[in-house]
Amino acid sequence: MTDQLTEAESPTPTQEQTETEADPERAEKRAALEAVLFMAAEPIPAAELAEILEVTPADAQQIAAELADRYADSGIQITRVAGGYQVCTRPQYGPFVAKLHKPERFRLSRAALETLAIVAYKQPITRPEIETIRGVNSDSPVDTLAQYELIREAGRKDSPGRPMLYRTTDNFLGHFGLDSVEDLPSIDTIPSDESAVRAEVSAALGAPEDSESPPEAGDDAPPSETEDQQDPPEETPEETQEQSG
Repeated sequence: MTDQLTEAESPTPTQEQTETEADPERAEKRAALEAVLFMAAEPIPAAELAEILEVTPADAQQIAAELADRYADSGIQITRVAGGYQVCTRPQYGPFVAKLHKPERFRLSRAALETLAIVAYKQPITRPEIETIRGVNSDSPVDTLAQYELIREAGRKDSPGRPMLYRTTDNFLGHFGLDSVEDLPSIDTIPSDESAVRAEVSAALGAPEDSESPPEAGDDAPPSETEDQQDPPEETPEETQEQSG
């Protein structure tokens, strides 16, 4: 008997082992990136990853792509969102993750969803311009969206009165799984059927598809004594992605 394995019995090195032996420094960078993304609470831009890994931004993107390939058959994924990279669970496993971690719920009315869409496609835009499109006062939905950090102030317009401009936030991009506003669907591709549009929005933020959102102040709502009566809260389904770290 011999303690040595025959050639047929010798374990076959995996592709990962082969690559590690061929370029151990590259493998070390991938492992470091994996650790950094796992611990990050927010998406990290390629430029910041490059500084952390001590590589060029192009190399950082390539290493992230290599790491994403390794997670191809996993329950988690490396995604580009809000201008950076992040480790997320895959949407199809959301129901399982929700049993462990109950995500924050949003309470948005129809008026708020309409206003959010206007800001997303017309940004930067002022309140008066939003109201011109909607045809009603939009102070309440704008304030609601700012409270949830879905839109933000973005300076003032160089016009009489210097009204405040608004843009969407990285938080908005994250909820809709977008890398930038350029990834928004073209207006021409948006279904003309309102119910179809609302169903798609509901998948990301949305109010329950089978219920009508309450009207907000200035949105043809009946007079009411308090702000809470004007815009009662409405819970929405979970986000489609969960951060893992």
